Amino acid sequence: MPLQGEYAPSPAQWIRDQVALYESSGGTQGTTLWDTGLPVVIVTMRGARSGHLHKIPLMRVEHDGRYAAVASKGGHPRHPDWYVNIKANPQVDLQDGPTVRSMTARELTGTEKTEWWHRAIAAYPPYAEYQAKTTRIIPVLLLEPDPPPNRT
Repeated sequence: MPLQGEYAPSPAQWIRDQVALYESSGGTQGTTLWDTGLPVVIVTMRGARSGHLHKIPLMRVEHDGRYAAVASKGGHPRHPDWYVNIKANPQVDLQDGPTVRSMTARELTGTEKTEWWHRAIAAYPPYAEYQAKTTRIIPVLLLEPDPPPNRT
């Protein structure tokens, strides 16, 4: 079931603009990161403190209908705010082009994280540079589709 509640747009103008374009076009515009041509998805999450809905474009790292969310923050020493939100509230909505899905997030570890980290670097090579810039270990969350509701 899609998340419901009050939407609190990002304080960052570029995020607000990209989310608005992506959603208003039905997922046909605003689907790439700036002028790189690299695809992004829109992830909607509930705020850990406010309970409001927040939306962010993230690099599209998809495999078999599952998606990685890489909490890189460009190699910043702190995790991005969205990481804290998803850890507190793992139910999210993900829009990939025109398709919106309800998903559940979980943080990856071990060989599963390594596998998805390699997929993430293949999709967006700067992730490797971001990890080299920081002493924190960049988390990778896996977003998996929620099972369809039982129909009786």
